[in-house]
Formats: sequence, structure tokens, C-alpha cells
Amino acid sequence: MGFLAPQSAERLEFLSTMFLRLIRSIIAPVLVGVLLRAIAGAGSLGSLGRLGWKSVVCFETATTIALLLGWFAVELTQPGAGFAIESAAAVGSAPATTLAEALESAVPTSIVDALARGDVVQIVVFCFLFGIACLSVGKKARPVVEFADALAEVAFRYTDYVMYLAPLAVFAAAANAFAGGGESVLEGLVAFSAVAWASQALFLAVILLGSLLLFGVPVGRFARFAREPFVIGFATTSSAAALPQTLENLERFGVPRRILGVVAPLSLSLNLNGSTIHLGMATLFIAQAAGVQLSLEQQVVILLTLKLTSKGVAGVPRANFVVLAAVFEGHGLPMEGLAVLLGIDALIDPIRTSVNVASHCVAPSVVARWEGCSLDGHGDSHKASGPPS
Repeated sequence: MGFLAPQSAERLEFLSTMFLRLIRSIIAPVLVGVLLRAIAGAGSLGSLGRLGWKSVVCFETATTIALLLGWFAVELTQPGAGFAIESAAAVGSAPATTLAEALESAVPTSIVDALARGDVVQIVVFCFLFGIACLSVGKKARPVVEFADALAEVAFRYTDYVMYLAPLAVFAAAANAFAGGGESVLEGLVAFSAVAWASQALFLAVILLGSLLLFGVPVGRFARFAREPFVIGFATTSSAAALPQTLENLERFGVPRRILGVVAPLSLSLNLNGSTIHLGMATLFIAQAAGVQLSLEQQVVILLTLKLTSKGVAGVPRANFVVLAAVFEGHGLPMEGLAVLLGIDALIDPIRTSVNVASHCVAPSVVARWEGCSLDGHGDSHKASGPPS
């Protein structure tokens, strides 16, 4: 329609605008609920213990590599070049700031003010520090964790309702994009999808497989037990749907229950490598499509924001778009890019979710080997010399 009737396509733009306004309305509740649930719900600083901190080290190392992989994959291949996105708002109009100024402005003076203005970075910083404070308090913070969990569930149900408008919004946004960019839009989307699959496959084959080899995990046996959760994740596009089979198969594989009980719940919130790769790719892709030149300081701030906001969203389909909306809103990127990305998300979501599930399988296995377990199917009864603890 964008090719044949560009004027009619422009008249449909209000559908995309309505959808994006609804997405923006839920950004703050989602961030507060998800981040507090992920951080404060980890237990307590004391209860995390050795297993918890080893898990966090593994998660943060993997997600950092995933984020940088996605970012540099788009930087090298430039799939957004020639893909023009016109925004109703001024794009990239905010003056460039130094890293020191960006860090200073990230500290909130009032969380109510930050929520009212939709200042994503300040909301993230507050939630992170508040979550750590809840961890240090321990059981007394349980009402806060329960509130955050309830808020996140309600916010995601709200997002589900908003997503009923997604087909109309995607149609309107795609028609408008094709009207303005022609065939280059289709070429850009195809290129982005291809780069996304290649990046996810590279992470799976190099980083996750390399981690197994580094810690001496028997790769052949691991593949047999991880295959079923991987396929479930691919088919359902939900990490949470694959969790029961993940836990059952990893226990049969030989990961002790005491390790699964600590690592698996944390992994579901903090170890979202497939989602993290996609967030980095999508953000830079839209920046390229909109012609926004990001300074080094802006890139660092965006990457840090993505790393924090990516926690806890893998179990909810399309939750990545709320995170992207938050980042776009806070860094002057066109919100119209969300609807365009949503149009091709069904092509990328299966491999993205499968990499998340594979990461949930790899993490407990690596921590088990780090603890000296042999992973021969007999749990704690057999030990083997592994990397020092």
C-alpha cells in the first residue's frame, strides 16, 4: 500500500501513533515492577552466598558480551543505512553531553518527578539502588517484592491488551515507511533479520559452547538434555514455558538441586542473552535508520541503560518492546521505529528465545562444574576437579 498509495498510507499514521502512546504510558510501571522484582526478589545479600555470586559473575559476563555483540554486529553491517524513518518528533535534537554530565543527570532528585517526566535513566538508577537496599534489608522487604511482582504482572497484562492493536499499528507504520523509503525499507528489514539470526547463532556457537568447553562440561551429553527445552523455547517464544523442562532435564543431566535452586531462578531474570543481543541491535538499527549520529558518550550511556533495563523480561512475549520504548524515549530515537520492528519480530523471536533458554541451561551447568560437580547424572554424589572456587 505504501508503494501504490502513499497519501492513503500517511492518513493511517494515527493508528501507529495511538499504539505508541499506549506503549509509552506503561514504560514506568514496567520498569519499576521488573527491576525491583529482579533485584529485590533475589533473596538477600547474605543468602546469595557463594553460588549466588558465582551465578551473577557468569550472568553479567555473558550479558555484557551479548550486548556488545549485538551492537557491533549492526555497527559493522549497517543494515539501517538507506532505511529512512521520519519521526513526528525532533530526532536527536538534544544537545550532546559529556559522560560526566550524563552520569550526573542520571541521579534522580525525586523518583516521583522522574516518573512524571518519564526519565528512563533516573528510574533505572533509582530502582537498581532501591532493589539493592531491599536485598540488604532481607525479609522485611518482602512486601516491596510482592508489590513489585504484582505491579509487573499487571503491567504486562496491560501490555498484552495494548498488543491487540499491534497488527493495525504495524500495518500503518509499514505502509508509511514504504511510502517514504520504497524498496530500501524492505531491504533494510531483510538485512536486519539476517544479521539478527547470524548474531544469535554466533553467540550460541562461540560464547555458550566456549563456556561449556572452558569449564569441562561434557558437550555431547549436555546437548541431549538441552535439546528439548531449546525446541520448546523456539516453538513457544517464551523462556518461562521452557522452564519446567529445563529444570527436569538439567537435574537428570547431573546438576545438583542445591545449585539449580539458586542459579535457575536468577538466570530467568538476569541471564537473558538472546534478548540482550536483540536490544543492542534494534537500538542501533533505528538510530541508523533515523540518521542519528551517536557520540561515544551517548553510546556508553545507552549500553548501560540497555544492560539494566533488560533484566527480567524474557518470560513475557513482546516485553522487549517496552524496554526499547523506554530507551528510545530517553535518548531521542524515533518511537515510530518500534512499530516497524514489531512487524518483523515474529521472524527473530524464535531464535532469540531459544538463545535465552540455552543460556538458562548453560549457566547452572557451568556453575556446577565451577563447584566441582562431575555432571554424570548422580548429582552431588560424584565430584571432579574443576576450575577453582
